Amino acid sequence: MPTIATNSAAIFDLDGTLVDSYDAHYEAWRGISKTHGVEVTVEEYYAHFGRRNEDLLRACWLRAGRGALTNEEIAALDEEKEAAYRALVRHHLPLMDGARELVHALRGAGFKIAVGSSGPPLNVQRAIDGLALQSPFDAVVTGRDVARSKPDPECFLLAASRLGIAPARCVVFEDAPAGITAAKAAGMRCIAVTSKGHTPERQRDADLIVPSVQMITVAAVAGLLH
Repeated sequence: MPTIATNSAAIFDLDGTLVDSYDAHYEAWRGISKTHGVEVTVEEYYAHFGRRNEDLLRACWLRAGRGALTNEEIAALDEEKEAAYRALVRHHLPLMDGARELVHALRGAGFKIAVGSSGPPLNVQRAIDGLALQSPFDAVVTGRDVARSKPDPECFLLAASRLGIAPARCVVFEDAPAGITAAKAAGMRCIAVTSKGHTPERQRDADLIVPSVQMITVAAVAGLLH
C-alpha cells in the first residue's frame, strides 16, 4: 500500500473501538457493587463510560447514602473492579470485527498509531496483547499517565506529543461522549464508533460516525485531515 498519510496519526481509545468490552466491564461493575451493597445502574455506567473509575465510584456510593469514599477506598475498589474485568477477558478478549485489519491498514498507509485510553496499564496491555499485531503501537497512554480524565484532552495531547505529531494531524477513534469531547478539545478530528450502549445522537460532535469498525476506510480517515 502506498504511503498517503505522512506526519499523521491515528489515536485509539481501546474500549468500545478496538475491543468490544462493554458487557465485560458492566459485569465487573455489577459484581463488585453487589459485593459491597451498592448498585451500579446501567445509566450510571453509561454516563461514566470512558472516564476514570473513581468518578463512578464516588457518584454511586454517595447516591447510595454511603458517604464520601477515601482515596484508599477508591484505590481498593478500583483494583477490585479491574481485576474482575481482566478475569472475565483472560481467555477470550472480545475484539471488534475488523479491528486488527484497520490498525494494519492505517500503519501501511503511513499513519503513526497510538493508544489513548483511560484504562489502567494492565487492561491496556491485555488489549494490545489480544490484538496480536505484528507491529506494536508507536505510543501508549493509559489512565496512569495523566492527571485529568476525559473529557479533558490531556490523554490525547500526551499521545500526540509522544508521537511527535501535531494535534491537527491526528484522528481519534472513540465511542464515549466524554472521549469525543476530549478529542475535539485537543484540536483533533474524531471518528465515533456506535458500539454497544451508544447512540449516534450522543456522538453527534464527532466528525464521522460509523456503526462498525469494519466500515472505516483509510481513505475516509485521511480525508478528515484534508
